[in-house]
Amino acid sequence: MVTSKGANLLEPGKTPAENISFLVFLTAVIKAVDEYADLLRLSVASAGNDHRLGANEAPPAIISIFLGDELTEIINAIENDTFFKSKKAQKMDIGATVLPHFFRDTTDRNRTSPFAFTGNKFEFRSLGSSASVATPNIILNTAVAEALSQFYDELKKSKGSIEDAVHKLVKKTIKKHKRVIFNGNGYTDEWVAEAKKRGLYNLKSTPDVLPTFIEKKNVELFTKHHIFTEPEINSRYEILLENYCKTLHIESKTLQDMLYAQFLPTLMKFSDKVAASIEAKERMGLKAKAEKGLVKKLDAAYEELFVYAEKLVEDTDKAEAMDDLLKRAYHYHDKILVEMGQIREIADSVEVYFPAELQPYPTYADMLFYV
Repeated sequence: MVTSKGANLLEPGKTPAENISFLVFLTAVIKAVDEYADLLRLSVASAGNDHRLGANEAPPAIISIFLGDELTEIINAIENDTFFKSKKAQKMDIGATVLPHFFRDTTDRNRTSPFAFTGNKFEFRSLGSSASVATPNIILNTAVAEALSQFYDELKKSKGSIEDAVHKLVKKTIKKHKRVIFNGNGYTDEWVAEAKKRGLYNLKSTPDVLPTFIEKKNVELFTKHHIFTEPEINSRYEILLENYCKTLHIESKTLQDMLYAQFLPTLMKFSDKVAASIEAKERMGLKAKAEKGLVKKLDAAYEELFVYAEKLVEDTDKAEAMDDLLKRAYHYHDKILVEMGQIREIADSVEVYFPAELQPYPTYADMLFYV
């Protein structure tokens, strides 16, 4: 966040004027992220990103802000009108306008935070690799603009020194929005419970978050700042829903094709080979105990997969017959995704027995080491 002359507004300064600016813009971002966390989550919502969030070094679906220990202590000192002592033993009188210079936190310690302050900038880390940065930028810039607009309206009414007015404004904003600040591990169940206690959004899936786009407060935000008209918001909402449904429809149809055209025939072929081996061994007077156990597993998996495949076809057809896009999206999320996961689990359990020449697809090892 910079001025037209390139000055970084989130750079902690060494002078009173610089520090006032830093505090105002810092608290504006905190306020914006807290009030419009639903929109920030919406800006990164997709069928693919739903799988990613909350695992594999990706932040969780709960939007929170990481400030680092030292900046959090400064924020707490401002809120409580106490003295702040930095690591270099510098004191700050919170009633004054001076924020002590402190070291930038460039260590990037908390990979589980979706929105982290790293010295002189914020990083929004929830985007998937295929996502455009346009939507998060539109939403974040508009939300911060709204916070700054409210700050301006309040400050222009103030009497007395601007320093005192800013101090009161910053203190009030911190008190109201500090719930969104979290420096801990975002992957833990304790954080999920704590976030709920704080009243933060936990919008785990795309169907959960998309309806927030058309909520009154969000429509008012975009229309006030002339970003979108209400019809444009509604059309984008429908497009996002339809895109989610189409993505999962394609995934479902692809899985059906993989099952019927390749995996199930391969499973049957391998099962037949094992059964033939059992017959050959029994003719030799051998028990073939291992092969009999294996063929039972293969047969049971085939039966289960066939039933799930038929159910997947049926439920996918049901989804496409639904006129209500939100209901269709939830149907894909609650039924189709679950069924695809169950199919994947069964297929994974038996494909490990397939010999290399019968594998219908490249294995993970093939893709990782031989491509």
